[in-house]
Amino acid sequence: MLRRNDPLFLSEIRQTLYTAVLSDVLDGLGCRDQAMPAAIRPLDEDLVLAGFARTGLYREVFRVVPGENPYELEIALIDDLKPDDVAVFGCCGSQRIAPWGELLSTASRARGAAGCVTDGMVRDIRAIRALRFPVFHGGIAPLDSKGRGKVAEIDVPIRCGGVAVAPGDLIVGDADGVIVVPQAIEDEVLRQAFAKVTGENTTRDELAAGAKLADVFARHGVL
Repeated sequence: MLRRNDPLFLSEIRQTLYTAVLSDVLDGLGCRDQAMPAAIRPLDEDLVLAGFARTGLYREVFRVVPGENPYELEIALIDDLKPDDVAVFGCCGSQRIAPWGELLSTASRARGAAGCVTDGMVRDIRAIRALRFPVFHGGIAPLDSKGRGKVAEIDVPIRCGGVAVAPGDLIVGDADGVIVVPQAIEDEVLRQAFAKVTGENTTRDELAAGAKLADVFARHGVL
């Protein structure tokens, strides 16, 4: 099995795995709260996201402070993104904060980042879709975050969509949603996930050939 320092590591995950199988494996390991809620949706369901979390914690504000740059930490995180990083912005479910838009997508894509996940709002969605940059969001709104929210901390443990995310955690997203794989159990999760996909492929082939579901499940234990 490939390790994260292998250049093909994320490509193999994008091509072979999917959030449902990762969720099943995490459930089996007793980690049953790693899937973000159904409200966190992709802007483009055709795109698959896989990368490593770079976190930002937003807090709500209710005024514009004269002379202050409310985007300072947000800009610092984006400018420091590395290839395969995923910007993960936790907004505590606020519907007043739209931390992500076209310009951040453009800057992140230019740095080789893998995508963005936020439980806040996004805007400029037609432009982001045209970029083919994977973005998962908690809603769509035209709101500027200025005067409504700002990043309080970056590269710290956060919650996004109620799920704990630590810097460096593996983030995988597809049309079904977003999964967070804690770095501490990443190797075991991926080992089991790749094995489960192999079993599911065998099960699918037998079902397509007309075998009964009960018989196939008894043989392989995969459903």
